[in-house]
Amino acid sequence: MIKTIILSMCLAASSLSLDARAQKERGYSYGPVTEVDYIHVEYGHFDEYMAWVTSTWVPTMEALKKAGLIIGYKVFQASPKSPDQPNVYLEITYKNMAAYAGDIGDQADAFEAVTEKVICNSDCQNQARVHRNEIRKVLGTEVTREIIFK
Repeated sequence: MIKTIILSMCLAASSLSLDARAQKERGYSYGPVTEVDYIHVEYGHFDEYMAWVTSTWVPTMEALKKAGLIIGYKVFQASPKSPDQPNVYLEITYKNMAAYAGDIGDQADAFEAVTEKVICNSDCQNQARVHRNEIRKVLGTEVTREIIFK
């Protein structure tokens, strides 16, 4: 009787592990990760903000791309339905979630080195950010991850 109970328990345990293995097989994999910054540029300052994007943000993104820290970037203009919605989207795409976490994790020094080389040191960047905050408002940031179906 005890042997029957033990054998039954072993069979039940082995079937659970088969089910768990089957559940791990997904019909998709994870792809690139994109960070989207939602920006509202104040009326009359769009050209001024785009001058900063062209002179500073784009060269920084190119340097990060050349260093292998990002795989791409994009800028979109939008027509907001109300003043509290974004009219500019800044997108930065990373190879995967580990690469995205790099700017706050293992790759923080590499990100900082690139931005300091292209722009200036952190204090200088903070001063410039204060001026940009007068002409634009960061409404938020969203992170999306592509799902690639098999």
